[in-house]
Amino acid sequence: MIQRPAAVTSTTKMFAKDEAANKGHDEDNYPVTGYSFSNRVALLITNIEFTNTQFNRNGAEKDEENMEKLLRGLGYEVVKHKNLTAKAIDDAVIDFSKHPKLKETDSVLVVIMSHGKLGAVLGVQTSGDDDKFPINNIYKHLGSEKCPALLDKPKIIIIQACRGEERGSAIVCDGANPAVLSDDVNQPSPPLPADDGIEEDVLRCVHREKDFISLLSSTPDAVSYRNRLEGSFLIQYIAEIFPAFAHEHDIEELFRKVMQRFEDFGHGNIRQMPTKDRCTLTKRFYFFPGS
Repeated sequence: MIQRPAAVTSTTKMFAKDEAANKGHDEDNYPVTGYSFSNRVALLITNIEFTNTQFNRNGAEKDEENMEKLLRGLGYEVVKHKNLTAKAIDDAVIDFSKHPKLKETDSVLVVIMSHGKLGAVLGVQTSGDDDKFPINNIYKHLGSEKCPALLDKPKIIIIQACRGEERGSAIVCDGANPAVLSDDVNQPSPPLPADDGIEEDVLRCVHREKDFISLLSSTPDAVSYRNRLEGSFLIQYIAEIFPAFAHEHDIEELFRKVMQRFEDFGHGNIRQMPTKDRCTLTKRFYFFPGS
């Protein structure tokens, strides 16, 4: 039974004698064992410096530091990249999909932080939106077809990037608070049923996309914000919420708490609201199921 480390930034694994009490053995939860915990691996990509220096992301160094510390505290080996083009981001995700630990891990996290457009993260050679990595490629590369090692395992995606150029705010007058403000890939047809010569225990049909959950830093078409010294607000709040609650709440509840944190976010007319996206988790996932 996995216990939360004394501090989430510690990677010490502790196991209790009563395995039956472990949330990781509940049929409604994704399984977590001491062995799978020790094989956790995450991908962290941070774009800070761009070919056009006016796009440099001041404060993103703090985001990278905060996320690496958090990921390691959650027990993940961190595969880290910095300042990648869109093609290099794609290559990094493909390489990650072949990581030898994926067969043994209980989950993966993929964190990408850069500028962005709706549906895409921008590479460092951008002069506007010409160096784009489609976010959908993450789901393709880590989905069941391309990455069977992650079949039935949670794949947690965090994207810190704008999703458009709109400000995520609106003026309404419907209550005591007069100003409420806020910041395709073609799929082929499924295979035909197996012929008589195909044994069921050799080949089986699985969901093309399952066991994903994503948190994007803003609503569609909206920008997200970053402090020049402290980094992006999404990453700041994740670094605040996860250490406090990862020992007792599953990932969906942790994401909800991060989103709730943004209800108190406001700098003048600036508002931002993260969005959970493409959630196909069929069970609950706890980072520390024995806590």
